[in-house]
Amino acid sequence: MCRIAAYSGPAIPLENIIVRPKHSLLTQSQHATEAKLAVNGDGFGIAWYGEDTRPGLYRDVLPAWADGNLLSLCRMVRSSHFIAHIRASTVGETSRVNCHPFTFANWSFCHNGQIPHFASIRRRMEAALPDDLFAARRGTTDSEMMFLTLLANGLQENPTAAMREMLQVIGPATDAGPIRLTCVFSDGKSLYAFRYASDDHCPTLYFSGVLDNGGRALASEPLCGNGARWSEVPCNRVFEINAQGIGTPSLDLVA
Repeated sequence: MCRIAAYSGPAIPLENIIVRPKHSLLTQSQHATEAKLAVNGDGFGIAWYGEDTRPGLYRDVLPAWADGNLLSLCRMVRSSHFIAHIRASTVGETSRVNCHPFTFANWSFCHNGQIPHFASIRRRMEAALPDDLFAARRGTTDSEMMFLTLLANGLQENPTAAMREMLQVIGPATDAGPIRLTCVFSDGKSLYAFRYASDDHCPTLYFSGVLDNGGRALASEPLCGNGARWSEVPCNRVFEINAQGIGTPSLDLVA
């Protein structure tokens, strides 16, 4: 399973979330404690927001711990809003275009989990995309297809409704195995999170009420190593963090 970390609050160096905490995302790339695999070495990426409404993006196929530029980048770049991801691949080869986050216009998106029957629904999902989103597809992952499907179903206007429609498109689990997904995405103003599993075993995701600097964060595993300061993101509901704080999760999307 992949690992995710995201932040919203006063501008900070990226390293304050990705590198410096006791159980940082960089540490989790080799020593994850709440995933099937302790090592997540199939690439990484960061999407961050600044004055431009479109996010900056840095991705590579190297393991996060092996990239000589990552520490310097995280030390020098400051942002009030960013998403970072380390990949343990399930669908799609190890290539830069398959590394998360994925971006389109002002949106950024990353995913942990898998649609086991993706091969059987891929063509149908591709055919349902409008031309601009179909042309934007670069990789071969189920994750990128989920992102484009969300955009096609009104992510900009209503993230909760878009997520509900995407689950309908994916359909029920098959003999290929359970559907499990945790998504973190942003429009540059709010962070959104969603956890779902057809067998009720959702991939992990936690949120911090307030960090020491007043900011808030999401992470696959608590970054400080102290789980008491972190709470689980609820399953089956779109969860939002914005400048006003933590929003009320939307109504349960799964009957």
